Amino acid sequence: MTTSNDASGTAAAPYQAAGSLQGRTILISGGSRGIGLAIATRAARDGANIVLMAKTGQPHAKLAGTVYSAAEELEAVGGQALPLVGDVRNDDDVAGAVAAAIGRFGGIDVVINNASAIDLSTTDDVDMKRYDLMQDINVRGTFLLSKLALPALRKSAGGHILTLSPPLNLDPKWAGKHLAYTMAKYGMSLTTLGLAEELKGDGINVNSLWPCTLIDTAAIRNMPGGEAMVQAARGPQIMADAAHAVLTGSNLAGKDAPGGSSTGNFYTDEQVLAAAGVTDFRPYSLGAAEDQLVPDIFL
Repeated sequence: MTTSNDASGTAAAPYQAAGSLQGRTILISGGSRGIGLAIATRAARDGANIVLMAKTGQPHAKLAGTVYSAAEELEAVGGQALPLVGDVRNDDDVAGAVAAAIGRFGGIDVVINNASAIDLSTTDDVDMKRYDLMQDINVRGTFLLSKLALPALRKSAGGHILTLSPPLNLDPKWAGKHLAYTMAKYGMSLTTLGLAEELKGDGINVNSLWPCTLIDTAAIRNMPGGEAMVQAARGPQIMADAAHAVLTGSNLAGKDAPGGSSTGNFYTDEQVLAAAGVTDFRPYSLGAAEDQLVPDIFL
């Protein structure tokens, strides 16, 4: 039994992979840090080819890491990496990333829609520039990257689109708390719902993945009160292991699987890992007891 550490040093729980991503080519948006980098790192450990498209080409004043330093980390653990400075809001950048992935690695097997902007302001308080940013990155960016990758995914043996977005929970409280953000995240989830149905005959699985608890990321730490909030969070490794389980189909096929199908699912990290045999989630936390963890929104 092996364990690994995430960026914060938290020991990962004993997830035992039933499959491998060796030789698979993964195109991920916003993978220079946080959850995206953790997912990419877990895939790179298998020997996957990772195409990173992120805006951060130069070091940020508050956020550690660039797309180039992330690529170095991925290659250090056994993967192949292609770092690309690009913005999912820019059509040419996205088309260029798809073309670069095909040119370097011969195709695309997996698209991970990780790039996302967050603002939990109420309608009175939200700035319309932030509203537009969330719509452009979260909804349009997810749709565009998925759309432009479809021809390559159709040629893959087992193409997959995985989007980091929540279940479509229509309890009014989630729209009432932060309407602008809720619409943006649910737009990502609607993309999963629609593409899963649209692509059923194309051999492309389309799913979403969402954490049950708050996850420690730089974006959360930089929010007001964020440093205190993440003390009751889990490390991003739980999402990395869960994404690996989804992408390798680990114990997720058949009538007993969460969702009962390989496509059109809105998985949670705990649901996926429990199906893969993980029974103790405590090693993923940053020290807080399980009953003290902050539950994530939309669940």
